[in-house]
Amino acid sequence: MKKMNITNRMAEIGALAIVRVETLDRASEIAEGCIKGGIPVMEMSYTLNNAGEIIEGLSKKYGKELCVGAGTVLDSETARHAILHGAQFIIAPNYNEDVAKICNRYQIPYAPGCTSLTEAVDALSLGAAFIKAFPISDFYGPKLVKVFKTPIPDMPILASGGITLDNLHVWLENGVDVCGFGGLLTKGSSEDIAENARKIREIIDNFRNCTSN
Repeated sequence: MKKMNITNRMAEIGALAIVRVETLDRASEIAEGCIKGGIPVMEMSYTLNNAGEIIEGLSKKYGKELCVGAGTVLDSETARHAILHGAQFIIAPNYNEDVAKICNRYQIPYAPGCTSLTEAVDALSLGAAFIKAFPISDFYGPKLVKVFKTPIPDMPILASGGITLDNLHVWLENGVDVCGFGGLLTKGSSEDIAENARKIREIIDNFRNCTSN
């Protein structure tokens, strides 16, 4: 049930913070802003060597208040390291079969970056929870989501890169399920982050309420 519950939580919130910071103190400031603003989901990037320690620290400090996972996970060794340090989900810019297997083994949602429909289908076949529309989303923009979903309407899409408060509605209209944000949810004070999180959450909730009616 763990994988299902985490996946559902990420999908229901519809957004996450993409975080690259060197200290637990700053990560905690970001976490508090995200929690206050209604987007308690954070991806800690493994471009930093101490990402595992920060994930562990955040997990101990906030418990169930915060859903914290690992990003930029390129291989199975890094995936296992992240999982052992408490990562609740794994996100990557690439698709790796061994990472998909280890995430499935430990029932951790995996969102690999896929640049082709073939990669996306292979990843789904090995249990990927989301397909990350990256890095080609930087070239194609929101329409990439619809391209992926035309042949496979139920493909769950996580997108990041170039999503702003002004164009978020376009990504949602094209069918994105979870949106990743960098600066909006990582820069400034906790209150600045909370304010941006509230705005993002309001756009997502309003869109979903309109389409469900």
